[in-house]
Amino acid sequence: MTVDAAGTPDSPRTPDLARALEALSRELPGRVVTDPEALEPLRVDRSGVVAAGVPLVLVEAESVEDVQAACRVASEFGVPIVTRGAGTGLAGGGAGGEGEIVLSTLRMNRVLEISPANQLAVVQPGILNGALNEQLEGHGFWWAPDPASKHISTVGGNIATNAGGLLCAKYGVTREAVLGLKVVLIDGSVIEVGHRTVKGVTGLDLCALMVGSEGTLGVIVECTLKLRPLVAGVVPTIGAYFTDVRRAARASAAVTASGIQPAIMELMDKGVLAAVSAYTGVDLASHGDSYLLIQTDGANAVAEAEGIVEVLRANGGTVEMTTDPQSALTLVDVRRQAYAAKEALGNVLVEDVSVPRDRLPDMFAKIDEVAARTRTTIVTVAHAGDGNLHPTFIYDRAETVVPRAVWDAADELFTYAISIGGTLTGEHGVGLLKRQWLGEELGERQYELQRGIKRLFDPQGLLNPGKVFAE
Repeated sequence: MTVDAAGTPDSPRTPDLARALEALSRELPGRVVTDPEALEPLRVDRSGVVAAGVPLVLVEAESVEDVQAACRVASEFGVPIVTRGAGTGLAGGGAGGEGEIVLSTLRMNRVLEISPANQLAVVQPGILNGALNEQLEGHGFWWAPDPASKHISTVGGNIATNAGGLLCAKYGVTREAVLGLKVVLIDGSVIEVGHRTVKGVTGLDLCALMVGSEGTLGVIVECTLKLRPLVAGVVPTIGAYFTDVRRAARASAAVTASGIQPAIMELMDKGVLAAVSAYTGVDLASHGDSYLLIQTDGANAVAEAEGIVEVLRANGGTVEMTTDPQSALTLVDVRRQAYAAKEALGNVLVEDVSVPRDRLPDMFAKIDEVAARTRTTIVTVAHAGDGNLHPTFIYDRAETVVPRAVWDAADELFTYAISIGGTLTGEHGVGLLKRQWLGEELGERQYELQRGIKRLFDPQGLLNPGKVFAE
């Protein structure tokens, strides 16, 4: 799909691209890339959004000082700047377009401190989520945010989008695992927000504001993270098959209503089951039309799992449970392969709505109804434990842009999710893909307040312009 990633700043000025490029090359020798072949891939992230035009330059920052220099140059010469991690975003937030500086933090990938006494770590934003947890494991800790992309997505990117994942059902989204941040503002100055302490209510919570801000307020250059001790003991894994997806959704809502809190509760519909079975070679599709994958952990894990099994069977599920670690690893890995499995079917538009958990059956019913009426192909996986669904539109690879029928169907799903108390995005962010619907959810007054906050941090509109807010 082709989307113009450039926005119009609130205080328009003509960017001086030549002088900006000259200044960057002078201040950041060896870290400035202008090769068109290296710049071309930066036009797209994993969402499939392709920005209009090729970025001006790639800056491969290696330090806080590098980021400061890039921001100062951008500010001085009026050049937009797009911060980018691993490029795994699913809303177009990391796509860099014509006349923009793409600021990569991938080289800023060190663990600066691990404090077992305080159960925290301080890291640079470019470290991969999975790599961080590999290092933490030797100290007896882990960082809870668990996106399916954890082995290829950065901690900074997780924070910028307030990423979720499979373990959100019990451990929450990224915001709950961030204590503090060091952020470079567009003028090159540095602020430190949040605290190293467990508690802290000094002033407004700018740390929480930065989490999920998608690069529109500043550049995250250091992250103080809340750690958890490694989970000990047996981790039961439950697989439950249902004859249709609405029955599975009602069963997941019943688990939530029972008061038992699983660590993982994932729901795959018939289309996703067929896709992951074909892609991984693990046959799930022949056993039912929908599937719930559930794990419990902690001191009462076995008793909780047995209670969940009872709930699932009472709601029509055919249930299996295992405590074998390898079997559990296989089943969870199959779920993690769902995105790649869907990509194997054709071009994809991956959506991301969240609804109250007791409305999951209604949302699945709406997806089925819209797909049938509009003759679009929609396959859906859901983080059922927190009500976050990913209806994914599959369309022909010959299509170079998302077909109008797909956007119309997506519009219906967004509007319906909001109408039943839900939200446009649970974890992917707004980016480019959902900015036109943002005002519908926020309302006029809140939308203008949020734009005012953006202008306060970024008066020239240079930070990730055109993302989140339609300019």
